[in-house]
Amino acid sequence: MAEMDLKTATSAMEALVRATSNMKSLEHELHCPVCKEVVKQPVVLPCLHSVCLLCASEVLVANGYPPPELPPEPNSPASTPNTRSPRQARPHPPSPSIPRSPGYGTYPGRRRKEGPPLVMMFPCIPCGRDVELGEKGLTDCLRNLTLERIVERYRHTVSLGSVAVMCQFCKPPQTLEATKGCADCRSNFCNECFKLYHPWGTPRAQHEHIQPTLNFRPKVLTCPEHDQEKLQFYCRSCQRLLCPLCKLRRIHTGHKILPVAQAYQALKEKITKEMNYILSNQDTVLAQITQLESSITQTEVNSVSAREQLAQSIRDLTAALAERHASLTQALEGARQKRGEALAAQVAERRGLLEHAGLMAFTQELLKETDQPCFVQASRQTHNRLSKAIENLQHFTLAADPSFRHFQLDVSKELKLLTELNFIQVPLAPVIDTQRSLAYDQLFLCWRLPPESAPSWHFSVEYRRGLAAARWGWQRLDEVSGSSAVIDRLEMDSVYVLRVRGCNKAGYGEYSEEVYLHTPPAPVLNFYLDSRWGLHADRLVVSKEQRCARSVPGLSLLQAADHALTSCHLTSDLLVGDVAITQGRHYWACSVEPGSYLVKASQFL
Repeated sequence: MAEMDLKTATSAMEALVRATSNMKSLEHELHCPVCKEVVKQPVVLPCLHSVCLLCASEVLVANGYPPPELPPEPNSPASTPNTRSPRQARPHPPSPSIPRSPGYGTYPGRRRKEGPPLVMMFPCIPCGRDVELGEKGLTDCLRNLTLERIVERYRHTVSLGSVAVMCQFCKPPQTLEATKGCADCRSNFCNECFKLYHPWGTPRAQHEHIQPTLNFRPKVLTCPEHDQEKLQFYCRSCQRLLCPLCKLRRIHTGHKILPVAQAYQALKEKITKEMNYILSNQDTVLAQITQLESSITQTEVNSVSAREQLAQSIRDLTAALAERHASLTQALEGARQKRGEALAAQVAERRGLLEHAGLMAFTQELLKETDQPCFVQASRQTHNRLSKAIENLQHFTLAADPSFRHFQLDVSKELKLLTELNFIQVPLAPVIDTQRSLAYDQLFLCWRLPPESAPSWHFSVEYRRGLAAARWGWQRLDEVSGSSAVIDRLEMDSVYVLRVRGCNKAGYGEYSEEVYLHTPPAPVLNFYLDSRWGLHADRLVVSKEQRCARSVPGLSLLQAADHALTSCHLTSDLLVGDVAITQGRHYWACSVEPGSYLVKASQFL
């Protein structure tokens, strides 16, 4: 029995720890990017990020724009309809407030001939750029009601009722805790005050009562430009909610416009699938976190080894290297710290994809939203973040290289070069010689390093067939010495893409620009010149390898040229190959030196 009680207590403690971690992660998703606190009265910027209304107003004023007119802050005296006790004097019943347009900034209209309207720009911190609000400023920004509901549920869960909402109609010190809130009166009531102001048999008895809150929201989102028009459509091209009047505008001609119910269902299904995909790949996330943590450890170990090698190299030099030693050690430490921070950031990013992290908790809260326009408005940013998380999950790469190979010193230089002592640099991108790179039955690739490049021990040549990288993968020739390479086993009438990079003790350098070589449309015909036929030894000489022929200067050559110029070809010399062709297509090429006499190439069948 005691063992069962212990297991029950342990399970309860673990559930409490998970819930606390979940809530802490969720709180990070609810922070305003400006004030770093939980958002209050959030509005959605055109970039889909949400900020506090008051913070957005202060940022605009700080940037020189006119201050907008803001509604009273919740629970302020201006927002409290009455403070008298109904038991002492019967006050006038509160008049139901009509929900305002979701836009909050109001600016005076322009007169004629006042010049172009002022276009407001808001510096969005998450985007890192200025977002255009338009001439109306915050008026065109809708209120994020879904985020407000999530914040309210979060506060209720975290506080567990410790922060009480007081009745707004009881007089201190007899103020009672509110038990109900009226969405139409936008006020909080205790039981007695609620019955007093909502008597049976009156229209106020039909008011919608909710949980007590300090932040009353309008029941539905309405168009900021057309008063009381509900947002019933969603423009996929503009990614904006539209009312029936906005839909008729010329600016949306040809756009993909959906009913908000259809957009709601499609977005909800997408986000559900994306969340389920991430949750079903928790093992992959954990494996990537393990790999990142291992890389961080390896980075630390390699950095220590590199630092020792650096110190040993410095000790082998004279005292003149002491100052340079300090600067290079600082550079090495900075690289270690930068790479460690990059890998640690990746670890934090992958931890954010775990089941109980903030983004997942926020998404689960978001999916509880049933108000379709509000959900569509609030879910775009979450959809983008989930899509980006899936893309990073599927195309995972390390943010930093844990090796420190290029932080080794070359101490073989003379003392006069000590002032220029630096870490070994990888070779620069080679320059391919397009004049000497040819394509026959083989690919002949030639290149050279730029004059200012570090030396290269060897080169890596990569090539692929076709222009589509996804269809044809790269093939590699490793450790190619010299500045040329020959590639065989090619396909006829095909385009090959080639690139090359150098390698030394610091690692591989950048790739060269890609070059494209087209192989011949038929098999290459390899033959030798036959010196027994059609050849006059007094006018032509075949080389020893029987690949080329040259003219012999003299009287006989001039006579043959004279006959050729007078269209008498009977005396022209013929160079015959030693390979017979009976059928098919064949490719061959010849090179004629400048200044040669008349040359004709023919094929006889």
